[in-house]
Amino acid sequence: MAHQDPDPAQRLTPDSVKVLAHPLRTRLLGELHRGGPATATTLAAELGTHTGATSYHLRRMAEVGLVEDTGQGAGRRRLWRAASSAHSWAPSDFADDADAGAALAWVLRDYHREFDEQYTQWLDRESGWPSQWRDATGMSSHKLTLTPAQLRALAEEMEQLLTRYRHAGPDDADQARQVAVWQFAFPASGETSPEVGT
Repeated sequence: MAHQDPDPAQRLTPDSVKVLAHPLRTRLLGELHRGGPATATTLAAELGTHTGATSYHLRRMAEVGLVEDTGQGAGRRRLWRAASSAHSWAPSDFADDADAGAALAWVLRDYHREFDEQYTQWLDRESGWPSQWRDATGMSSHKLTLTPAQLRALAEEMEQLLTRYRHAGPDDADQARQVAVWQFAFPASGETSPEVGT
């Protein structure tokens, strides 16, 4: 069975977000996104846990479509992959399910924690990288005055740009490295919520 790349995006459902809201499961999914397909044993060693735990949580995530068996494992050693390269959601998807809303809030805070941890690690090791890499990386901050529709359009255009680079392939494979790109957009500090329906 030939290996296929994960689908580009997956919409979280109330069931899948409730399953994802677990410390080991978010770490497992993140590891599969970064490292590609892996067995439960490999993942357990990478994350400092035991195979029984990783096997159980992978099966739970497979039940809601977050991960899948590639069919390329040997014997009982199943080879797992992320079912998509990313996932999306809208808080309104969970408006009628308080448990799903609470699960989404946990997942978002966990993603923020992961970003802070990864970016801090980069700042700690940045000085050991060549200047062309240090000059190419960084962060930026912009304050725009937008409507919700304009903000959504901006996010969609940025996703299209990222998708184009995701499929472009490196110009120089020897120099290419995996790069983390994070996107955050939210009302600026001090802004007040508009009246509902306005």
